[in-house]
Formats: sequence, structure tokens, C-alpha cells
Amino acid sequence: MALNLLKLSNPSTDYDVTIFQTPNIGEKKGYRPVYRLTVRAKNHQEVLKKIFRKFNISEAIPPDYNGRYIWTGDIVFIDEGKNGTKYYKLVTGGWEKIHRIHVR
Repeated sequence: MALNLLKLSNPSTDYDVTIFQTPNIGEKKGYRPVYRLTVRAKNHQEVLKKIFRKFNISEAIPPDYNGRYIWTGDIVFIDEGKNGTKYYKLVTGGWEKIHRIHVR
């Protein structure tokens, strides 16, 4: 029973995540999807933390990833299906929720 309560109080979800980058660091336009994956996490903040860690440690980066390390200005798109979608941009100091219009 304790195990069942633990599962209820600590649920994780599979999030469909796409990483967008510009061809060159620092550009404001020209974002293109560079990688898509599923991330299991409790919330968006945990997803973003896992993405940053995975794509900034060379040993953790998937062999089929063709982008660069996650850098300021990169965008992460989280698709929750029926629950909607969210975009986050890496800025100095962390991730900031942005509107879709920023992805061009």
C-alpha cells in the first residue's frame, strides 16, 4: 500500500520534446527542429533540467543528435497532446516560457 501511495504522490509523465536551434549561436531567426525525444518527468521544470543535462554532457548526447550543445537562445517545445503545448527559451539565468511566435 505504501508503494501505491508513493506512486500517486510522485507521478511522472512522458513528454514529447523537440529541441529547436538556429544555424549559428546568437541568431534571432531561423530556428529549426534538431532533435525530438520522449522525456519522463514530473513536470516541465524537470524536463528542462534533464534536457539541459543530457545535451551538455558529451557522454550523454545520443549518437544520432546532430545539433550542438544546448546554449542560450535555444528553444525546447513540450507537447502534452490533449493538455496543450509549451515553448521554453534558454536565457541567462534559466528557462523562460515564450509564445509560439518566437519560433520562426
